[in-house]
Amino acid sequence: MDFDDSPQEAAFRAEARAWLAANAPLYAPAPGTADAEGFLTLPLARRWQAAKADAGYARITWPKELGGRAGTAIEEVIFEEEQRRFVLPPDAFGISLGMCLPTMIQWAPEIARDRFVKPALRGDEIWCQLFSEPAAGSDLANVRTRAFRDGDDWVVNGQKVWTTGAHVSDWGVVLVRTDPLEEKYAGMSCFWLNMRSPGIEVRPIRQASGHAAFNEVFFTDVRIADAQRLGGVGEGWKVAISTLMKERMAVNEADIANITVDDVVAMARRPQRDGARPIDDLAVRARLANLYARSAGVRYTRYRMLTNLGRGELPGPEAAMGKLVLGRNIQELARLALEMRGPAGLLHGEDADDELAAMQEAWFYAAGLRIAGGTDEILRNTIAERVLGLPGEMRVETAHPFNEIVG
Repeated sequence: MDFDDSPQEAAFRAEARAWLAANAPLYAPAPGTADAEGFLTLPLARRWQAAKADAGYARITWPKELGGRAGTAIEEVIFEEEQRRFVLPPDAFGISLGMCLPTMIQWAPEIARDRFVKPALRGDEIWCQLFSEPAAGSDLANVRTRAFRDGDDWVVNGQKVWTTGAHVSDWGVVLVRTDPLEEKYAGMSCFWLNMRSPGIEVRPIRQASGHAAFNEVFFTDVRIADAQRLGGVGEGWKVAISTLMKERMAVNEADIANITVDDVVAMARRPQRDGARPIDDLAVRARLANLYARSAGVRYTRYRMLTNLGRGELPGPEAAMGKLVLGRNIQELARLALEMRGPAGLLHGEDADDELAAMQEAWFYAAGLRIAGGTDEILRNTIAERVLGLPGEMRVETAHPFNEIVG
């Protein structure tokens, strides 16, 4: 790849920089009000999202008829780079636009696409992804939430867990088991549904950070029309895999937790309470160098993936590689930042300044990030099998109906 801007890219960068300079400062959140997921500043985030959508910057690579500007993947990278220069509300629409809506565009009928894409693009409607369950996390194919056919509807009963943003979502994409007599990968189907449907109960889960961005979702005789099915009956696993590939792309953002290696380097350059600069310590410099190299690797791997997507290619195993490094990197960046503050790094709540609170939030958030979109262990399996060509694990359960496996 050539990382220098072409004349066309340089012109786009100048255009984006000018637009951001004129608009972004209007949407800066008040100090100490943001969380990693962006739900605490949701009204402000909605207004910022709408402003980007109106200007064609909300999803640059999407076709114009879907509210994008039919731009290139590199233009999207350029906009993200320029956007990082400003303090803005965290992105509360990553799941909607990075996972659910691309799935809808790929699998839903055109009439549904026309109905849902633009409201989500503007932040008027929020989506969640209802995949994980108490017994189906790393092995998502263990889904037990059951749906049975009743005329033109499906009736759903079961439980989902760790559903980010379900408490603020208008719509969701849900994976359910529609045929327990099939082997576990073949007996699932996927639907979209209204999160305010009768029979849906959402219970927020309090996190270690004190926020409640994750949720349990319970389904009791929830009716979903068959017209809301994504893909064919029994094709849920195919739909889910397409969504998970998009999820790993979506979490492959260098600043997903609102912390970058540049932030930590800037902290290291500032004198601490004892007057010393952490960056003058050789051990700190070595850790920063290692983290910088990893961050650059994630960033350039993502650029390569975006370039391939711009050529019409599907995301490959590079998404798993980038996501595997990213979660650990954010956690170690935040840990180093807290350690540089010394004992003051333990201050919390009103005793912590805004910078310290942001670093603590990133540290807590990274632990969940290493689970979301596939645990570190699952991603290592993907890399081993699809990148290194190592023998796959034995999957004897595929020879038996699902109801025989779970009993």
